[in-house]
Amino acid sequence: MEDQKPENVGANNTEELKSTTPPKFAHKLPAAGWGLFFIWIGIAMLLKLSTGVILLGIGTITLLVQVARKYLNLRLEIFYVVIGLLFMIGGFWENYKPDFPLIPVFLIVLGTGLLLSFIKYMISK
Repeated sequence: MEDQKPENVGANNTEELKSTTPPKFAHKLPAAGWGLFFIWIGIAMLLKLSTGVILLGIGTITLLVQVARKYLNLRLEIFYVVIGLLFMIGGFWENYKPDFPLIPVFLIVLGTGLLLSFIKYMISK
């Protein structure tokens, strides 16, 4: 009896492995993010940009690094996504100055989130 192997066994696995393996330069992505951060801060200082614009720039850079991580098949860092969004919210808040203050609203949202996570944990026990 002759061993019969289906054609192209492992061919798709190799292609999948190549497509999910991050490139060799992926470990330098944080350095690129920090480089953009320092360039942005330097530009902001030279041009004397407003605090809101500076915060929007920092938030954009933080989120773009996470988009690049996703594109390079690296794990998304939720902490930095949240930080980036907070910078963006702070920048919009500073630029548009809505009638209600940011800090109390932030504290209420944060407290609600923590309380809900506690309740969810207690229910699942």
